[in-house]
Amino acid sequence: MTQPRRLLLASAALIALAAAPARAELDVSGLKSTIAASLERDYPALDALYKDLHAHPELAFQEVKTAAKLAEQMRALGFEVTEKVGKTGLVALYRNGEGPTIMVRTELDALPMEEKTGLPYASRDTANWNGRETFVAHSCGHDVHMVSWVGTARTLIGLKDKWKGTLMFVGQPAEEEVAGAKAMLADGLFTRFPKPDVGFALHSGGFAHGDVTYRVGVGSSSMDGLSIRFYGRGVHDSAPHTTIKPIMMAARFLVDLQSVIRREKDPTEPGVLVGVIQGGTASEIIPDDAVMPVTIRSFRPEARAKMLGEIERTAMAVAAMAGAPRPGIELEQRTDAVINDDALVAAAEPVLKAAFGDRLTRSPPSTASDDYAEYVKAGVPSMVFNIGVYDPERVTAARHGGPRLPPNRSQLFAPVPKPTIETGVTAMTLAVLSAFDARARRH
Repeated sequence: MTQPRRLLLASAALIALAAAPARAELDVSGLKSTIAASLERDYPALDALYKDLHAHPELAFQEVKTAAKLAEQMRALGFEVTEKVGKTGLVALYRNGEGPTIMVRTELDALPMEEKTGLPYASRDTANWNGRETFVAHSCGHDVHMVSWVGTARTLIGLKDKWKGTLMFVGQPAEEEVAGAKAMLADGLFTRFPKPDVGFALHSGGFAHGDVTYRVGVGSSSMDGLSIRFYGRGVHDSAPHTTIKPIMMAARFLVDLQSVIRREKDPTEPGVLVGVIQGGTASEIIPDDAVMPVTIRSFRPEARAKMLGEIERTAMAVAAMAGAPRPGIELEQRTDAVINDDALVAAAEPVLKAAFGDRLTRSPPSTASDDYAEYVKAGVPSMVFNIGVYDPERVTAARHGGPRLPPNRSQLFAPVPKPTIETGVTAMTLAVLSAFDARARRH
């Protein structure tokens, strides 16, 4: 072929490419209207499911009835459902042609505490927890998450002409114990089932319903559990000069450690340490030992390592100063920080902004922890975002000195169901569609 002919064909190809219509942007306004119509039709069923789940919560790895209810909902939508993954979890798959696999996770478990909201559908259920009978309540909003999860599945099935690929909806047990994600992964979540290309999750919180917040990069903190045992010499308190007091060591350790962390940790680097002291049986008896369970939260591995080093060094120094044996220190690394994927957030951000306007805002990282981090660590680029649960008027009043809004895990935590769930379904549906669209554009 001659050089002029090559140039002519190349020019023709470029002209044809330029003339070809570009892939249309997502019609967010049209999609939002379609989602609203779907919710108007489906909400009565979602409301009934919400109130049933709220009234009948189950603890970590006991979510048998909860998982069965969600499995029934997903099978009715045409999903292929596998139960008892990671003990009490479930995986629901819906294949809609060639394309990426997108995961949406919800938590299933509730908390061992009594609900005091006074709602007509408040939980009065009880369960065995650590050998004792306890009330159980969805005081962290997992019931909102589950119903938003089902509503998102319903809506995406209704919009299946807008996307191609596989939906992987995961119902995870035991998030409150940061154990369920590991259990599902150990049970073959990403080997028995497709490994997702990307993943999403949401969490509800004590701000205005209709508001959506998200984070770039670090989303929530890592969490580690430590057990520190100080060994002393027990005796009756009538002869205190013959003893080594382990509770005094634990108290000194707690005070000294706060000082060490404030002095040595970068003040711009968040780090939270929470502990209790357990020891003794009677007021007049000095015990042989005292145990201090400690929870550590941080955002970066460097800060995490520094705090752990400071804890060990301070505990050793306190014991040496008291003339006591070396303390016993046991570490349980429970979960890493959740890191939101930059590219996934960049694809979802303009879509959510078009839908929610000024009610979509970036927020700083949270010192709460979520074992969704295990999926990120396993190689699933992800985005976790938050939705509000309270009437905006109450939120405004609280900001101006009015009654305080009960936070997650409060006995009084009481989301307003309809607008909260509608926001969750709308935001999650659009986020998933933005990911399908971004993948389609790339290919």
